[in-house]
Amino acid sequence: MSAIGELSRLRRPAGRAAREKPRDTKAAMVFLAPWLLGLVLVTVLPIAASLYLSFTKYDLFNAPEFIGIDNYVRMAQDPRLAASLGVTFVYVLVGVPLAMGAALGIALLLDKGLRGLAFYRSMFYLPSLLGSSVAVAILWKQISGVDGLVNQFLAIFGIEGPGWISNPDTALSTIILLSVWGFGAPMVIFLAGLRQIPVMYYEAAAMDGAGSVRQFFSITLPLLSPIVFFNLVLSMIGAFQAFTQAFIISNGSGGPSDSTLFYTLYLYQKGFTAFDMGYASAMAWLLVAIIAGFTAVNFALSKLWVFYDD
Repeated sequence: MSAIGELSRLRRPAGRAAREKPRDTKAAMVFLAPWLLGLVLVTVLPIAASLYLSFTKYDLFNAPEFIGIDNYVRMAQDPRLAASLGVTFVYVLVGVPLAMGAALGIALLLDKGLRGLAFYRSMFYLPSLLGSSVAVAILWKQISGVDGLVNQFLAIFGIEGPGWISNPDTALSTIILLSVWGFGAPMVIFLAGLRQIPVMYYEAAAMDGAGSVRQFFSITLPLLSPIVFFNLVLSMIGAFQAFTQAFIISNGSGGPSDSTLFYTLYLYQKGFTAFDMGYASAMAWLLVAIIAGFTAVNFALSKLWVFYDD
């Protein structure tokens, strides 16, 4: 029997295929149902509820009272909200570039083909898993205290260190250093991107007399720019949502003198300490707008410095 005849014999009837199509659709919907249910109940409905509550006066105990845009007008007149935005912007604009620089620097070192690369990669990635945990924040608080490990080390050289977390001038810096310590995730992504750059580009540049610095700025950075952009956007969004470190180090107060009053911490205070849930919901939507605005600016500016193969 010819191959064409065998294929004709095995071909399913058109009617059977038509009958099985609705059955396949129903099976797909059954498997998708848990995810769709979770999306609606855990994501869509809470988002819609928070948007409604942002236009109400709500204290978690009484029914919401619609007050229009009063919460948004009140935000414009809240000095502590302005202070929390200032602290958060400093944290983002200083902490994110430092963490990105540390991640790229370590990735460049690991890309040199070190022996035991898997071990070093795991060790540098570990802080990313622990950096935002309560345990690490408590440990960092103890290390940076008046009698902490940092001041004990400085005392060896006769230097009397300050209370790093109790001094308004240094409290935010300690949290920024903690965030920089958790550079492992972008470092792994940078390392993967570096491994994809063809070696022939570096060989050709070396033949033309280009040194390591020139190769970095003329080859590595341009070809790695999509990875830099990806890490930048994710790191920025995560930095705007930072909460745990400031909450633990300041005991939930944002002190000293509101120097660690992150926006999310102030939002928590309004919503779950003062039970001003309507105002907290409005603050949450302002944060969404800020993150969306910064992300949109990054995408707009990426056309000037991000280079793709095509």
